[in-house]
Amino acid sequence: MNNKIYEELGISEKVVKFGQDILDGLKERFEKIDETAEYNQLKVIKAMQENKVSEACLLGTTGYGYNDIGREKLEAVYASVFHTEDALVRPQITCGTHALALALMSNLRPGDMLFSPVGKPYDTLEEVIGIRPSKGSLKEYGIDYTQVDLLPDGSFDFENIKKALLTNKNIKLVTIQRSKGYQTRPTLSVERIGELISFIKEIKPEVICMVDNCYGEFVETIEPTDVGADMVVGSLIKNPGGGLAPIGGYIAGKKECVENAAFRLTSPGLGKEVGASLGILPQFYQGFFLAPTVTASALKGAIFAANIYEKLGFDVVPNATEERYDIIQAVTFGKPEGVIAFCEGVQAAAPVDSFVTPEPWDMPGYDAQVIMAAGAFISGSSIELSADGPIKEPYSVFFQGGLTWPHAKLGILKTLQRLVDKGIVVLQ
Repeated sequence: MNNKIYEELGISEKVVKFGQDILDGLKERFEKIDETAEYNQLKVIKAMQENKVSEACLLGTTGYGYNDIGREKLEAVYASVFHTEDALVRPQITCGTHALALALMSNLRPGDMLFSPVGKPYDTLEEVIGIRPSKGSLKEYGIDYTQVDLLPDGSFDFENIKKALLTNKNIKLVTIQRSKGYQTRPTLSVERIGELISFIKEIKPEVICMVDNCYGEFVETIEPTDVGADMVVGSLIKNPGGGLAPIGGYIAGKKECVENAAFRLTSPGLGKEVGASLGILPQFYQGFFLAPTVTASALKGAIFAANIYEKLGFDVVPNATEERYDIIQAVTFGKPEGVIAFCEGVQAAAPVDSFVTPEPWDMPGYDAQVIMAAGAFISGSSIELSADGPIKEPYSVFFQGGLTWPHAKLGILKTLQRLVDKGIVVLQ
């Protein structure tokens, strides 16, 4: 019966069989993912119960948003889940880059230095920092930046990290990007992040350690704030929004860091006290409630993709057997046609705009054309089935998301079918 509906969706019997042969060997890994999802689901429920979330919390406010009980309770729930002193969870935070910029700009002052011990940050942060000149960057406000690259094997360069911390007395904030971004380096596990933070704090205990947590929430049973991070930052149209949050971002961490961010988001003197929730709270609460199981579906899709494309001979990061620490799967094709065909397959599997053909374009914040495929209910939501990549060497595509495992599976099979149809892949 399933084969018939796959055929109606344009997927050949050969492609379906190839995928099924892969899936037969993934049952144990999928069971482990479900165990993690169960733990995280119970963790979220516990936080909601402990903070006494009520029906009144779903009503929201307008205008200034004074005394918004739902907004305040939601932030308490986030703080409980991330085991932090405070949290800022707002629809006024427009995206992950905005959340990161907010955390940086509110906790750094002219004369301070920002330090990345894990190499170059995600592309859109280059203009925030001032690596690429941009109006309003940290560099324009007299905030310097330095970085230490990861070693060729993806490990930390502890020697040069120590040297940077001792040499640059003005380092105020350390930014650690958990996920790989548009790179093919390994994603950092929470355990490794903890080791790095401990090393940094031994040398410079007063420094603020911030983790870009995008794509990593609920992948493990612990979060970076459980291993010493002073702040974690992310987007609600990624993992923690569960596919329901239509906008928003969060910052969770030490009270002073979160308060600084709130004063920057709204106004000095106002901070967290204002910011109407505008009827959006039911999606925020329910999305967070669903996030652990949605993340599990996305993880299964990433592992399925890795196993398929590794078997076909392509470089994949993470590889087919590695542990997962975010929902992103990178596949390197070595030529633009592979990236484009893959994205066409993802788009063709979408419930929205499946008839649209994605094309590379000059996307704001990037130094090369980018192709993006995401026929999503929420525009740009990367917890929904999506794929994207810059059209530049080594021509890698980055696949993520899938609100349900069956949809993630369909998307991967559709990418393979598109590559087969274009003669880029030949199935034996």
